[in-house]
Amino acid sequence: MEFNNLRNTSKKNIALAVIISLLIFSNIFLSVKYFLQAKEIVSLKREIKDQQTNEKIAAFFSLFVQKVLKTDKEVSFEDRLQLENSIRSIDDSELLQKWEKFTGGANETEIQSGVKDLLEILSRKIIY
Repeated sequence: MEFNNLRNTSKKNIALAVIISLLIFSNIFLSVKYFLQAKEIVSLKREIKDQQTNEKIAAFFSLFVQKVLKTDKEVSFEDRLQLENSIRSIDDSELLQKWEKFTGGANETEIQSGVKDLLEILSRKIIY
């Protein structure tokens, strides 16, 4: 009788060890899966942010071409305000600095230099 109890206890212990082992391995598997997913989420968030920045840069560039480069008359206050808000929405200090250099130009040469610098940095800031 004692031998049967010992055998039953041994079978219970083995079954319990198997169940505990399965739980441990499943926890490890799920933890690894969780961290890989978290890493992928961070990467996707970065891609989304880059894409949003690209869209803002493209919108500003299009507006700049339309309101500044393709016009023969002076840029209106409303258009300047629209351009200013568009460049600020990009939230890039280097772009803003080049914009301020362009808008702060005192003569034709400074303004042309500012346009060239602004266009150059816009093309560099687009993230592929």
